[in-house]
Amino acid sequence: MTRITLENLAHSYLPNPSKDDDWALKPMDMVWQDGGAYALLGSSGCGKSTLLNIISGLLVPSQGRILFGERDVTALPTLERNIAQVFQFPVVYDTMSVRDNLAFPLKNRGLPADQIAARVAEVAEMIGMSATLDRRARGLTADAKQKISLGRGMVRQDVNAILFDEPLTVIDPHMKWELRTQLKDLHRRFGHTMIYVTHDQTEALTFADQVVVMYDGRVVQAGTPQALFEAPEHTFVGYFIGSPGMNLLEARIEGATAHVAGARITLAQGYGPLDGRTQIGIRPEFLRLGTGDEGLPFTIRRIEDVGHHRIVRGQVDGTEVNVVVPESQPLPADADRVVPDPAHLHVYRDDWRVDPARRERAA
Repeated sequence: MTRITLENLAHSYLPNPSKDDDWALKPMDMVWQDGGAYALLGSSGCGKSTLLNIISGLLVPSQGRILFGERDVTALPTLERNIAQVFQFPVVYDTMSVRDNLAFPLKNRGLPADQIAARVAEVAEMIGMSATLDRRARGLTADAKQKISLGRGMVRQDVNAILFDEPLTVIDPHMKWELRTQLKDLHRRFGHTMIYVTHDQTEALTFADQVVVMYDGRVVQAGTPQALFEAPEHTFVGYFIGSPGMNLLEARIEGATAHVAGARITLAQGYGPLDGRTQIGIRPEFLRLGTGDEGLPFTIRRIEDVGHHRIVRGQVDGTEVNVVVPESQPLPADADRVVPDPAHLHVYRDDWRVDPARRERAA
């Protein structure tokens, strides 16, 4: 296990990058603490896998350094970094049994046979493959093979870090939940530094203690799942985290008032003069339906009952807005307004959250 530090790290697949769009990863500094469970979350093409491959040694960054502890590993190959990596699609030895696949990394390191047998049995139980240990991998289903890949990544206890690149893509939904739980248990028991790449917010939020959200090659926010939900630092975080995501509305900000769709909304705090594009953001859970002159004019389009709550979908001045209403709460028959809770309203300038205390974009 080790602390992983990224210093002024950036990468381009072009030989001579000259503009911002030429960089797959924009310059970043980050520290992954020893023994932490992290998720790299973002949509396809945002740079997640590129960053993971740089950490693992499959790519050498265009600039910057990677430190494992105090050791500079930027130019070292994967083998010398002492990491385990599990890829999106299964990588197994078809001619070997499940047992031999799981034992392979331990045999390579010359561990005693009794230790190998005990560890293989433990991991096989964890991934639900104890009954198939003596079957050859050839002929197993894709999800069974991916479980072998996961097990082989987890079987070593001496690694600096375990890196997972969308490892549950081919796993059925029920097994995904079980394996996420097992990975979390593994982390608690052995304390490996784990970095888990995914585009699935449920996977990220249930697995990781710290979630790193990436957008367009940048890290736009890193924090706990609660922090990402309560205070998204970038509009993409608000949109990507939550189901439905954060509502965003164009607004003109004057002190403690937001002017939106011809209406005035009171903010919890005042803001100084803001240039650029300004918006307010609020999650559907912190809007309520109303009537009269309160809040913003709202046209209901449809209502979706998802069991423990309902999602009311509509529009404010042509912009789609969602409201989450608890199942036990009645819907006003004549609702034509949405009323935001000022305590949960955020102001964004050019997509970054404005900190009202500093009158500038939050860092």
